Amino acid sequence: MAGGWARDGAVSEQIEASISDELARMQARKRPVGESLTHCAECEEPIPEKRRQAIPGVKLCLECQQERDGAKNARGGINRRGSKDSQLK
Repeated sequence: MAGGWARDGAVSEQIEASISDELARMQARKRPVGESLTHCAECEEPIPEKRRQAIPGVKLCLECQQERDGAKNARGGINRRGSKDSQLK
């Protein structure tokens, strides 16, 4: 049962769309491919052999990767899809 201007099943569709968007964003962040570098692409420190074996295609040393992972990507945390405010603007 939908209320107001929404059709039946609209809430479920919004939830499914939000989940699909987040999955697509996560899948876009795939692991590196190709041959691993022996030295870091940023600081040129040697990349340990165990790291190169564990993550094929690695390009950064552990310190540089942790620094890059620590940087937050700005993205909206509010789902405005179907919100009445966004429809009025």
